[in-house]
Amino acid sequence: MTNVCSPEEVVAAAPAPLERYLTLQTGLDLLDQGLSIFDRDLRLVAWNKAYVRLLDFPEEMAYLGAPFESFIGYNARRGEYGPGDPDALVAERVAAARTFKPHEIERVRPDGRVLRIRGEPVPGHGFVTLYLDVTEQRRAEHIIREHNAELEARVAARTGELQRSEERVRLIMDSIPALVAYFDRRRVYAYLNRGYRDWFLVDTARPECASAKQFLGESVYAVVKPHVLRALAGETRSFEYELFTHEGQRRAVRTSLVPDHGPDGSVAGCFELTFDITEEKRSQALLARAHKLESLGHLTGGLAHDFNNILTVVIGNLAALADERPGDPALPEYVEPALEAARRGADLVRGLLSFARRQPLQAAAVHVGALVETVARLVRRSLPETLRLEVDVGDAPLWTWIDATLLEQALLNLVLNARDASGADGCISLRARAAHIDATVAAPLQLSEGDCVRIEVEDHGSGMDEYTLAHLFEPFFTTKAPGRGTGLGMAVVYGFIKQSGGAIDVRSAPGRGTTVTVWLPAAEPPAPEAGTDEAGGALHRAADRGLALLVDDDAQVRRAIRRSLLELGYVVLEADSGPEALKLLANTPGITLLLSDVVLGGEIDGSAVAQAARMQGQAGAVVLMSGNAPGDLPRLPGIPLLTKPFTSEQLARAIEEGSSP
Repeated sequence: MTNVCSPEEVVAAAPAPLERYLTLQTGLDLLDQGLSIFDRDLRLVAWNKAYVRLLDFPEEMAYLGAPFESFIGYNARRGEYGPGDPDALVAERVAAARTFKPHEIERVRPDGRVLRIRGEPVPGHGFVTLYLDVTEQRRAEHIIREHNAELEARVAARTGELQRSEERVRLIMDSIPALVAYFDRRRVYAYLNRGYRDWFLVDTARPECASAKQFLGESVYAVVKPHVLRALAGETRSFEYELFTHEGQRRAVRTSLVPDHGPDGSVAGCFELTFDITEEKRSQALLARAHKLESLGHLTGGLAHDFNNILTVVIGNLAALADERPGDPALPEYVEPALEAARRGADLVRGLLSFARRQPLQAAAVHVGALVETVARLVRRSLPETLRLEVDVGDAPLWTWIDATLLEQALLNLVLNARDASGADGCISLRARAAHIDATVAAPLQLSEGDCVRIEVEDHGSGMDEYTLAHLFEPFFTTKAPGRGTGLGMAVVYGFIKQSGGAIDVRSAPGRGTTVTVWLPAAEPPAPEAGTDEAGGALHRAADRGLALLVDDDAQVRRAIRRSLLELGYVVLEADSGPEALKLLANTPGITLLLSDVVLGGEIDGSAVAQAARMQGQAGAVVLMSGNAPGDLPRLPGIPLLTKPFTSEQLARAIEEGSSP
């Protein structure tokens, strides 16, 4: 058997960069979804614990470089793929894998569990496969189908009982929130309820003159006709499809066809029952989108640490080069553009952290009506004079607990998007109202039932198709021309609203405009303030000169931050681990500042070093820093946390906040 090393042993023997891989691996192991990545040679390069657990593989099978064929062979030998020659089953699946084509299947394991398996190629590198246990979901769907079948059978039976009285049938059937019809073996309608009149303007008083091909359209009728023929052959049918009403509205529907058998057993006709399942489908899509964005959020948050460290080094070195050569003609041509690009990269990482719901929030009680009116005043200057902006916040006070600045930015983003979709003419409506959502509405939005504040931004512009709606909140997705946006705007809005305990939903169709709805939990108005302290000091004061201990396990990061400390007037000691930092603190008197990264190699991390320094009075000021999102790390009272990369001004402010009282 191949001698396999654990991930911890690999990292211990590998260079420092692979230690960050272990951090990412730990995050992946927390996912319920299984993950495997095979390279172009079908060798395992990454996986998580859920992959081994869901597919019931022995742990020793999963190691770096494990061949794809070994997993398929193991499954074949234990009968996962059914009867047949195991070697032939393995060869068939390995050959299919080598095509590196996207695939999504569901497989029922021998123990009855249902796995949804989705594979996506990574051009030139191999493919990524996700494994999700959908056993409970399928069981629930089966129960729903049984309930629906029972309901449809009851309705069909009741319809048969009422055939003798057309007046009673009309009265009852017209009150049912569904389309009910009966046609004979010649496919001629004998009965149509009011739903057909409402949807298709059919004259229900003369059902024999109605033509399904005409009111459905040829393309939809082509989908329905085969089911009708099989129902007239005696087979009960239930199927789903989409149609358009006479107003052009798209509806997702489920139709059941129940054969009507005559006394001699032959099929005399068919009962037709059609339910509008548009909202049901939409709820399913909302839940699927939420799960997808949740997975993307975990991924982006995990990657932010590495990118922030890289940008700290790049920005620090470029800034130092610019300071050391103020008159160098190469600065405006080479260094300044590179520095600006690096800072834009830092902004992108901050946007990703916002999408991942890991940005720090300054939440407080906010009067939504007043904030909406402020947004309207700010944005009017950016709108064409011919484009109307209507604001309606009602008279009732609307309060929620949220970061007011970020909510203002989110609403500005939504209004400007509406402007871009509307062109020079039209109207944008900005509304805010108190609302109460019940469990039916709350479930697909992943909210709790109760009182909330509802904010709507509506335009009558170009609208969006289904593809755009499905990807609207994904990072870097944009419909704008290249160079006119990063594609993070809606992703940031989505992440912020979800992080604030709310929900966001979009309704749109091509040519029919767009309505973006934001739900935020309602809050009580704040108590009146007793007064304010007018003796406010400066935002920060210059740091005193002294001895600073800089702790980070990345030498390049230490080098970049050391320059900032020197500029602030500190003499700098450096340590690359927790034990070394504790030793220096214990044996070096007069340390006025401890600046430490939170995540350090070894058992002693930066938080432990900071706590020891604060408790034993070994440093005048204590500041922590990290490339991770602030929400991923525990906060220590009285010790500020800087997110990399940061400026000298931000560092000076944090030192002021972290000084001992």
